[in-house]
Amino acid sequence: MERFLKVFSSSLKCPVIGMIHIPALPGTPRYSGNFEESIKIVRKEAEIYRNTSIDAVMIENMHDIPYVREQDLGPETTATMTRVALEVRRILQNIPLGVQILACGNQQALAVAKASGYQFIRAEGFVFSHVADEGIVDACAGNLLRYRRQINAEEVAILTDVKKKHSSHAITEDLNLLETAKAAEFFLSDGIIVTGTSTGDPVNPQDLQSLTGKLNIPVLIGSGATIDNIQEYFSKCQGIIVGSHFKKSGHWDGEMSPGKVDSFMKKIQELRNLSFNK
Repeated sequence: MERFLKVFSSSLKCPVIGMIHIPALPGTPRYSGNFEESIKIVRKEAEIYRNTSIDAVMIENMHDIPYVREQDLGPETTATMTRVALEVRRILQNIPLGVQILACGNQQALAVAKASGYQFIRAEGFVFSHVADEGIVDACAGNLLRYRRQINAEEVAILTDVKKKHSSHAITEDLNLLETAKAAEFFLSDGIIVTGTSTGDPVNPQDLQSLTGKLNIPVLIGSGATIDNIQEYFSKCQGIIVGSHFKKSGHWDGEMSPGKVDSFMKKIQELRNLSFNK
């Protein structure tokens, strides 16, 4: 909890983390061949967030499909993600920033965060193994936290997915969501992220309820939050990650809508005011 509160003010109820889905990076199948054009798109989305009351922003190489596992990520991914991170930092200088590198590029994300002055990362496969669409993913907590110490990035919070989306968890079906979350907490996660079954799918309210009051670290919504369902989640989580809902099409690969970002944040402020006045 200590790292989380250093990143997100304790006075800020349910911080909202807006996503920047970076266009496909060099070396990936959908790369356009023009990295500077990709940077322009990233800058535009960062400027949209700068003009709203968004609480934090996270960058992610979402368009690098099909994904490869950490051991197959090339140095070009870490290098170009660092360039993107620095461009975003120049525009968003006064809010927390985070990074996720798909798939399971958790050490690479830590390196980017350290080099770019980012405050948090989103990590997959922190505890227990599972089968993702890119292959078998093994637990990484021990190696990841040792790497954080090795590069002197102790200030970077690690927010961790549990029973993550786009994955089969049959090999751990005897462990429920709470047991998995407690294992992540025991292994020193700085925050738990729960998701629906895929990008943009809402979290099952019963899953969220099963964690409420049971952990000593924050629980964040990692997919499917919209202006229509956020009231249901608001009092039960300590953070919300929003990507697809901020797009004009409501789909992750669409163009960002300034109006949807603004409307969502106004709704969040209304909920915060109601919570404060209770």
